[in-house]
Amino acid sequence: MATAYHNLSEYDFQSVPDASGMKFGIVVSEWNYNITGALLRGALDTLKKHGAREENILVRTVPGSFELTFGAAQMIKQTDVDAVIALGCVVRGDTPHFDYVCMGATQGIAQLNATGNVPVIYGLITTNNMQQAEDRAGGRLGNKGDECAVTAIKMIDFACTLKK
Repeated sequence: MATAYHNLSEYDFQSVPDASGMKFGIVVSEWNYNITGALLRGALDTLKKHGAREENILVRTVPGSFELTFGAAQMIKQTDVDAVIALGCVVRGDTPHFDYVCMGATQGIAQLNATGNVPVIYGLITTNNMQQAEDRAGGRLGNKGDECAVTAIKMIDFACTLKK
């Protein structure tokens, strides 16, 4: 559903499993940190609301959104996280750079999900202007970080139920 019809921060609290025994990695882009920092705060707050312990949340930064795939892959390889949330923001400019960064990050994260055992949550905001990004990072459309945290919890739970 398009974000224009759905607030990213609205969800059924009761439908989200307890996260107290889960371990989370968050890889966040430094580029557009006014946006990605807000996404990070949203994800952290939501994880904690659902019982995630601070010591079970590992946060690392990468320079830009294109590097989210490498950061997520390394976090999976070198830690024992149950899911990784990748947070970034790319705002369209005057050159095709936007398309290449968005495509590369999207394909990289999709590849990690298709070939790995640890879910990587897609928290890349791709917008035409900064106002659209602000609207999705705690503004009038909620916070994509909240949505990503809920998705991470649900995907860890999903993977655990398959193992039973």
